[in-house]
Amino acid sequence: MTRSSAREIAVHFVFELGFSHMTADELLAAALTRPAFELLGQEEPLYAEFPNVEQKAYISELTRGVYGRGGELDEYISKYAIGWNFSRIPRVVVAILRVCMYEILYMSSVPNAAAINEAVELTKRYEEPELAAFVNGILGSFVRERTAGEGTGAE
Repeated sequence: MTRSSAREIAVHFVFELGFSHMTADELLAAALTRPAFELLGQEEPLYAEFPNVEQKAYISELTRGVYGRGGELDEYISKYAIGWNFSRIPRVVVAILRVCMYEILYMSSVPNAAAINEAVELTKRYEEPELAAFVNGILGSFVRERTAGEGTGAE
């Protein structure tokens, strides 16, 4: 399983949490199991391979992190989705944006450009093509403002 596949599974889990009363830990306990993957893998190739220890940790960190910081991430999405009411943004796009923003903010091992590229590709896979440009614009603005706020440190 690739990191991209692990990220996509995390997006699925984050999306599911948006429709559930489960906590991230409850969802992970039920969904991040061999039996769940064997069942889902029969119809969805993404779940054909069970994640290794590192991939499970990555999926779990993203799912728990987004669950725990959902309000903060949604504020960023609202701030950068200029001209869009948050409730109008498709829920799968919200899940993708949340995962990507969490990676940018809290997972320094993931390069910003890689996180954004993955978010755009996932959006193309699940939504209309014009929404990929929307996602790219939000995330590009988010990263540019964060980078400008950090400064260069040189004097």
